[in-house]
Amino acid sequence: MTALIRLSRIIDAINIRVGKFVAWAIVVAILVSAINAIIRRFFGVSSNAWLELQWYLFGAVFMLCAAWTLILNEHIRIDILSSRLSKRGRDWIDIIGHLFFLLPFVGLLLWLSIPYFLKSYESGEVSSNAGGLLIWPAKGLILLGFISMFFQWMSELIKRVAIMQGRMEDVHDHAGHAAAEAEAARLLSGIAAENEPPGNGSR
Repeated sequence: MTALIRLSRIIDAINIRVGKFVAWAIVVAILVSAINAIIRRFFGVSSNAWLELQWYLFGAVFMLCAAWTLILNEHIRIDILSSRLSKRGRDWIDIIGHLFFLLPFVGLLLWLSIPYFLKSYESGEVSSNAGGLLIWPAKGLILLGFISMFFQWMSELIKRVAIMQGRMEDVHDHAGHAAAEAEAARLLSGIAAENEPPGNGSR
């Protein structure tokens, strides 16, 4: 198990670095969009390549930062049921979700995206828009995104088993519930203050 935990940490480190690097593509996309808008406004010139570059940058962030999002436990979850369960019950839900939902989804998309990318790459596919960019790099981002998600799935499963065995601490569980409890307490105190009769407690 120690070797698997070490492998999990390597996978996490790689996906975190990739995510932090690719996240800068948001800034680049904003700059490209602003420059394109300025040129179109003042010079009356536009380019499909600039527009498609924005889509490429957004696609890179969406696909290559997904694994980083999973590491940070920032993906969308439904906690209505799991929040009522014990810590071990939540761990089992995570394991079942990873094995029977995330793995089939990632596996299917990998199986479909490999020929999807290879066909585009071998044909040198180019955008049908005038002055557009090559298409196969964008399709390659889809493949890379699901490859990184597959390895992150493996890492998350290793970590969850290690947590259940007491070999690792679940840092996200405590932080997430503490934040939720604090938010619930804040909302309840706000509701109580709104429902308090005017002048209550004063003479």
